[in-house]
Amino acid sequence: MQQSGLKISEQLAQLNPKGAYVDLSSLLRVRFAAQDLRLFVKRAVKSQLNGAERTRFRGRGMDFEEVRLYQAGDDVRSIDWRVTARTQVPHTKLYREERERPVFVLVDQRAPMFFGSQRCFKSVLAAHIAANLAWAALNNSDRIGGLIFGDAAHRDIRPRRSKHAVLELLHQLQEFNQQLQSPIAALNSKSLSALLNDARRIAKPGCALFIVSDFHDYDQSCEQQLFELARHTDVTLIHVFDPLEKQLQSNARLTVSDGTARLQLPTDETRFQQAYQTAYSSRLAFLTRSTKRLAIPLLSYATTDNLQQLLRERFAARK
Repeated sequence: MQQSGLKISEQLAQLNPKGAYVDLSSLLRVRFAAQDLRLFVKRAVKSQLNGAERTRFRGRGMDFEEVRLYQAGDDVRSIDWRVTARTQVPHTKLYREERERPVFVLVDQRAPMFFGSQRCFKSVLAAHIAANLAWAALNNSDRIGGLIFGDAAHRDIRPRRSKHAVLELLHQLQEFNQQLQSPIAALNSKSLSALLNDARRIAKPGCALFIVSDFHDYDQSCEQQLFELARHTDVTLIHVFDPLEKQLQSNARLTVSDGTARLQLPTDETRFQQAYQTAYSSRLAFLTRSTKRLAIPLLSYATTDNLQQLLRERFAARK
């Protein structure tokens, strides 16, 4: 058993993202690893659509809930005649309704995501997270759709309950990812606030919305857009980052470049590194406070993390 568990962990580790560009075959392979992931806990949703997600709403459905005394307004077709005859008091059956929860995955593939110091780039990590979520949703018979956005364009994937919807999402992820060439964003690059505003167009009430990004330009306007989204949808933010962004350390004198020019950092690098770290911590702290105010889950994954293990710690199906 121990050897079997070791082999499984080794196989999962091989599915972790690697490299500067995403490989479509690797996104397809995570389908089997996502079979034991479940994206949702049992809680009420905000949609009146029928489907396969259990909620606390009660009505006519497939799963028997309980028998209680008949009340005015109850459907007479639900009367339990056996209990009524035995007790001489009208009783009615209650069922747990099933609800549908379409899943939308929003994936950031803008220029600042094209960065990584170890194992993989942030853009590749985001694509793998999206692939795991999409396969997990399909395995749970949920409709899956998405929105993939780059610096100048975006692509909608209409939600469908089919393998073709996931494949379309993965193909678009690869296409947008392959277009990345520099971590320096163009002057006319779309802001996260504008993209979240566009997400409000496709995110229907009651759906689950997963947003995967580094949130480098998250600001007050983004918080307002998230507030509007969270009113009618279940939003989860997934923050991706590289360890070098969090803490800049080097024993040698550092040189930075934007692809066209180079700049050697000042001799007082310790002071510069502290300022760099403070700026990152401030951005992350603002994002954390914002999600707490909005009561939105915030997950954070680094390019060096064991992604498959962390996803199982968060989304593994309860036996």
